Amino acid sequence: MLTLAADIEVLARFGRALADPIRCRILLTLREAPAYPADLAEALQISRTRLSNHLACLRDCGLVVTVPDGRRSRYELADERLGHALDDLRAAVVAVDADRTCPDADEKGCC
Repeated sequence: MLTLAADIEVLARFGRALADPIRCRILLTLREAPAYPADLAEALQISRTRLSNHLACLRDCGLVVTVPDGRRSRYELADERLGHALDDLRAAVVAVDADRTCPDADEKGCC
């Protein structure tokens, strides 16, 4: 059983990973299937250097792993449940967003 401090650390790492749109795109792409860095860079239309930095962050956060494949390595989600978590989180945020009741939400950024 995790302690509150460990729970907070886990959620903070997940939040750090999701804080950047490119890392979100990488996670969503890997949710569909494992991929090689060159293919990810091409699919996301970013440089390999930039991709490498984001993959390092996602590895440090414990969300992706490298799998040796001959002389190459491919990336995949560290656990298949992460794909489900991403789907659930997206669905929850969309549901909450659709249910905003504050008339000033768009103007003030609240709710």
